[in-house]
Amino acid sequence: MVAGPRAARPARPARAVRSAGGRRHRWLPPQHGAWAMLLLPYAAAVGVTGLRWPHLPLLGAWLAGYLFSYYALLAVKTARPARVRTQLLVYGAATALLGLPVLLARPIVLGYAPLFATLVAVNAGYARRRRERALLNDLASVAQSVLVVFVVATVAEVSVSAVAGVAAAVGAYLVGTVLYVKTMIRERESLGYRWASGAYHLAALVAAVAAGWGPAVVAVFAALFLRAALLPGRRLAPVRVGMIELVGAVLVLAAVIARWT
Repeated sequence: MVAGPRAARPARPARAVRSAGGRRHRWLPPQHGAWAMLLLPYAAAVGVTGLRWPHLPLLGAWLAGYLFSYYALLAVKTARPARVRTQLLVYGAATALLGLPVLLARPIVLGYAPLFATLVAVNAGYARRRRERALLNDLASVAQSVLVVFVVATVAEVSVSAVAGVAAAVGAYLVGTVLYVKTMIRERESLGYRWASGAYHLAALVAAVAAGWGPAVVAVFAALFLRAALLPGRRLAPVRVGMIELVGAVLVLAAVIARWT
C-alpha cells in the first residue's frame, strides 16, 4: 500500500542527529565560509602563474595546515589539548608530509614562515581570550590567505610583483566579505557595521577603477558594493548568505584570472 502525501517518515532521534553532527565537527570545523577563503587565493594565483607540480602538495599542505591550526586554536581556547590530540597528530603529520616535497623543491618558501607565525599568533591571542569573532582576528586570517598568493607565485618561480594585483584584488574581496557577512548575521542590528561595510565596498570599487584592474574586476566589485548596500537588514538564512558569497567568490576568481593572464 502506497503511503499518502501526508504520511511522514519516522524522524531521526535528536540524539542521533547531534551525534552525527558531533562526529563531523570532530574532524571538520563548522566554518563553511573558511573553505572559500582558503581556496580562492590559491586558485586565483595558480590560474595566473600556471600550474607546477609542487602546487599540488602545496594545496594539500595548505588545507591540512588550516585544519591543524583550527584544532590547535581550539585547544588554546579551551585549555584542553587532550580533547583534540588525535586531530592535532593527524593533521600535523599530514601538513608535514605534504609540505616536505614543496620545501625540497622550493626551499625559499620557508621565508614566509615568520609572517604566517606572526598572524597565527594573533589568532592564538584572540582564541585565548575567547574573542575569535573579533574583526581584527578575522583580518589576520584574511592576511594569511592573501599570503598564499605570493607562496604560489614563489613556488611557480614567478616574481611576487607579478601577482601583487591578484593579491590586492582577492584581499579586497575577502576583507569586504568579512564585513558584509557580519552585517548579515552576527552584527545585523549594528548600523555602525552597515555603514562601515558600505563605505569599505565603495572605497574598494573606487580603488579598482583607479588601479586599472579592468572592466571585469570593476563590474564584480560594483556588484559586491550593491549587495553590501542593499541586502543588510533583510532576513536571509545563513545558507543563503553563504551561497551569495560563493557566487561572489567565483566571479572574483574568473575576473582576476581574466585580468592578469
